[in-house]
Amino acid sequence: MVKVAVLVSGGGTNLQAIIDAKAAGKLPSVSLSLVISSKPGVKALERAEAAGIPTAVVSRAQYPTSQAFDQALLQTLEAYGIQFVTLAGFLSILGPKVLEAYRDRIINVHPSLIPSFCGDGFYGLRVHQAALERGVKVTGATVHLVNEITDGGRILLQKAVPVEEGDTPETLQKRVMEQAEWLLLPQALELCCKELSQTIKEEV
Repeated sequence: MVKVAVLVSGGGTNLQAIIDAKAAGKLPSVSLSLVISSKPGVKALERAEAAGIPTAVVSRAQYPTSQAFDQALLQTLEAYGIQFVTLAGFLSILGPKVLEAYRDRIINVHPSLIPSFCGDGFYGLRVHQAALERGVKVTGATVHLVNEITDGGRILLQKAVPVEEGDTPETLQKRVMEQAEWLLLPQALELCCKELSQTIKEEV
């Protein structure tokens, strides 16, 4: 199994989807080895602790520079022998050191069909607000590899979700999470870890 860290910043609903998928036997290639939060006291940490997953807090506010934050994050990942990273609502930017150390081994879920409504400034309810203002009839979620460009890495999985009459950003967010994000993220995680474990075996 591949040692996976999930990085979070808030409620951890996508983390819970991963925990539930693991409990259901859907992630045979995944060892949930660490949850890192960008701030203390968030619900996601409670979810991790309830599932018996080790936790750590690496807060950007604690470090004088982004480089120092990057180094602390990398040291935490390495201390737990992490081989793959999943971003599940992590609101801090990953710097070049982390990206280089985990090249093609970091995935993120974004609440739109990339390339629509993505990039700098598009996160959380802002994405759904923009979709509604544009008048799109279909939105969805995307799981992609993480690189130096915000939401710019290679797309792994996408799922479309209908926009309904009378939707608010909040109702649309909930539907996209339930019908797309919570399904795609565990699925993509297993696909990537299965492939990585095969690569590791071949190297050994």
